[in-house]
Amino acid sequence: MIAVIDYGIGNLRSVVKGLEHAGGEAQLVASPLDLARAEKLVLPGVAAFGDAMRQLRARGLLKPVRDAISDGVPYLGFCLGLQLLFDVSYENGRHTGMGLLAGKVVRFDFPDDVRRTVRLSVPHMGWNRIRRRRDTPLLDGIDNDAYVYFAHSYHVVPMDDDAIVTTTDYGYEFVSSVQRGNVFATQFHPEKSQAVGLKLLENFVKL
Repeated sequence: MIAVIDYGIGNLRSVVKGLEHAGGEAQLVASPLDLARAEKLVLPGVAAFGDAMRQLRARGLLKPVRDAISDGVPYLGFCLGLQLLFDVSYENGRHTGMGLLAGKVVRFDFPDDVRRTVRLSVPHMGWNRIRRRRDTPLLDGIDNDAYVYFAHSYHVVPMDDDAIVTTTDYGYEFVSSVQRGNVFATQFHPEKSQAVGLKLLENFVKL
């Protein structure tokens, strides 16, 4: 069973449907007991970082998620599910994350020369390209420079360059996906990225 972690924020039904369409047996999971039965974990998210961490703690899900990842359970996070893996976020203050990947989460801050020449809005919303830094089974069958769908104002800054899988350009180069061991996470939304996103979900189901 693939557990789509329900922490009370956001519409997760589209994620479940996407995984089922990709051939997986997925269900929303909101209790530590159900989470313990999962063979794979998926953590989506569209909320604020601090609110998400508070909900995970309040529902008793934070430690089980950390423990499962430490035990080698395959994990797929996207958007906030990527950001929560890191040490700290500066979204609406300073908030401590899960600390499973070293680094921080910061708001887009464009250099002056970019601001003078290009009008870029925040949040970064819509289709953009990913550029592959290294190979991973999750990107099998997906072209370099493939277009995927983004909706975010903050992005991750990993301390470990080896964790970076893809980058994307939006005023400057930012990290759009990472992997370390059994942990894979994207800033973009696979469930909204049409054929490319479905292929990524299929690859995760097959792990």
